[in-house]
Amino acid sequence: MSQRTRTSANSLQTQASTAFTRTEPDTSPTNRRQNGVNRSFERDRDRSFVRKVSVLRPALSVFKQLISVGSSGQHWIAMAAALLSFATTGKLSAQDGKTIYNKWCSGCHGETGAGDGVGAKTMLPHPRDFTKAVYKIRTTASGEIPTDDDLRRIVEVGMPGTAMPEWKSRLSAAEIGAVVQYLKTFSPNSFKGAAAKAIAIGKAPGGDGVADGKAVFQKLECYKCHGLAGRADGKSAPTLKDDYGNPIRPADLTENWKFRGGNSVSDIYTRLRTGLDGTPMPSFQDAVENKLITDEQLWRVAQYVHSLSPEKTPESREVVRAALAQKLPATPDDAAWATVERFWIPVVGQIIAKPRWFAPAVDGLWVQALHDGRSLALRVSWDDPSKSPDPIWDEWLGRMSKTLTDVDGPLATQQGPDRLVVQWAQNPSDESKRPYFLGGDTKSPVYAWRWSSEPKVEEGSEAGLGHFTALPNGSVTQSARYADGQWQVVFTRPLASSDTTKVPRFGEGRAIPIAFYAADGSSGEDEVRGAVSTWYAVYLDVPTPTRVFVAPIAMIALSAGLGMLLVTRAQKNGRANGATDSSPMEER
Repeated sequence: MSQRTRTSANSLQTQASTAFTRTEPDTSPTNRRQNGVNRSFERDRDRSFVRKVSVLRPALSVFKQLISVGSSGQHWIAMAAALLSFATTGKLSAQDGKTIYNKWCSGCHGETGAGDGVGAKTMLPHPRDFTKAVYKIRTTASGEIPTDDDLRRIVEVGMPGTAMPEWKSRLSAAEIGAVVQYLKTFSPNSFKGAAAKAIAIGKAPGGDGVADGKAVFQKLECYKCHGLAGRADGKSAPTLKDDYGNPIRPADLTENWKFRGGNSVSDIYTRLRTGLDGTPMPSFQDAVENKLITDEQLWRVAQYVHSLSPEKTPESREVVRAALAQKLPATPDDAAWATVERFWIPVVGQIIAKPRWFAPAVDGLWVQALHDGRSLALRVSWDDPSKSPDPIWDEWLGRMSKTLTDVDGPLATQQGPDRLVVQWAQNPSDESKRPYFLGGDTKSPVYAWRWSSEPKVEEGSEAGLGHFTALPNGSVTQSARYADGQWQVVFTRPLASSDTTKVPRFGEGRAIPIAFYAADGSSGEDEVRGAVSTWYAVYLDVPTPTRVFVAPIAMIALSAGLGMLLVTRAQKNGRANGATDSSPMEER
């Protein structure tokens, strides 16, 4: 190779390497303003450029080898073909997938893919063990390996309701493809031979099949795990474990936004056909083949399951509206609540204050509120498969304590009550003094309602999670109901307060900060290990002033009166003019 050719090749290699080197922008006074204007654009442009150039990394490696040993014309032709192939197909190798996996995936799944990363023991369910090649979410028959598209989809969209996030917003399609290829190397014998094939999925039958689907749901005894209302509270739920002895919760069918593998009717039908390998969830293909049910009936079950969730995935809103009512409902099952707007408040594991908790049982609350100008009624509903403490859940708790790591001290071995804490800012009108959302602190405590499934409610102040001081004479009352895997609790409290230093006044027409803490006693959760929300607000509707109703009526009456007056005067003037015109005729 000539010196000129070698120099040009080295120059190209240097330029490609520069793409992966971060350079600081020019911050001189003359350029600072321009840098600030363009920084966002440049960041996106550079990220896109780096991603494109990363596709050429394998080819550049070949290029470097050819340069180092010299090359004939045939070698250069081969190198050009390699460059063209990588540039046009955008594919990366399994070796590139290893680099990406080690950076983003090994912390949970482990360096060897055995699902034993540093964070694995804090998660429920545990991360996938790729060495066993047993995958839950597939479009292939039960017991078969997934297709590459199956693996790609899970990497792209994640596993809702678990610690597995989506990666399509961070990794390119080529990078995800490389990761998929690398995942298969953890169990090479399983992926030898012909590629796996997806089962044939037809189309859902037309018509309203929800009622028929419910009947088949009962016939197949799906309620034994998922519960009669689908809230994961079946009698078998406390005993469930995966193939490796880890506790596993059945899906809550009323929250299909957490369904792994998708929540459409077709997705649900696919799960029924394929089953979830490695879990107690079977495939119902045998039931169809043995004519216990028909394929259409299986579709009807999918339609019924789909109907158990809201039509749209709930979106959290910052403000909970408390509408004005003539009479406040006193119990959770009062029919009046059916017409009150519901607000979804998501909660997540409390992983800040020790002892931390990474496997919360409660993932969200439905909140409704009403007031009558004198008192506030707040109904909070949440799914919970057990009314804690319940002896039949002792087995579940024992398995939980053995499976999860005691990162901040030993886990509970005895069940406690279910808990809910509703916390409010002590001074709702002062936004600058909003307390810390984890129950406040000693400098700025929160005003709190502490409820437990005994059931009872205490009113007081909290200076951090678990540091609650009850007031001697609380004014908050509660009414609780547990049925079909769901708690419903109604809190009632007067708006006024005799001592605003301890009990804030709830004023109309004002956003009152509110936050929540929830815990499931059967899962070993307590006053600190549980699920928390951030700050939201409750807004009490202002009563409509009487003048708003009176003024329009008065204006209508006034307009009608003026109209009648004008008509009467016009009629009088008409008669008077007529009499004047007739007088000369009478004289003639």
